[in-house]
Amino acid sequence: MLRAVWNGTVIAETPRTVIVEGSHYFPPESLHRQYFTPSRTRSLCFWKGVARYYSLEVDGLRNPDAAWYYPKPSPLARKVKDHVAFWRGVRVEGTPEPDQPADNKE
Repeated sequence: MLRAVWNGTVIAETPRTVIVEGSHYFPPESLHRQYFTPSRTRSLCFWKGVARYYSLEVDGLRNPDAAWYYPKPSPLARKVKDHVAFWRGVRVEGTPEPDQPADNKE
């Protein structure tokens, strides 16, 4: 299991992430949404598109723009659509779970 941890709190948890340019992108359903607040910040990646940001708040401490995602990525980056990556002190811990083998019923 992979976990994103900030200020001693697990803010996202999933068996697998998508890794792009060294960043783990967590699926949207893995986020513990109570710690996330939408930000007005935007940035542009020349090949992924426009990123939007979330700020984090845990136990009264705020981490502005510590998470980003691509709501409308370019076709080259479609696998990270709405997945969330972190920086600014957010640690990714754990190891991914192995893929489950296909059920070979005949």
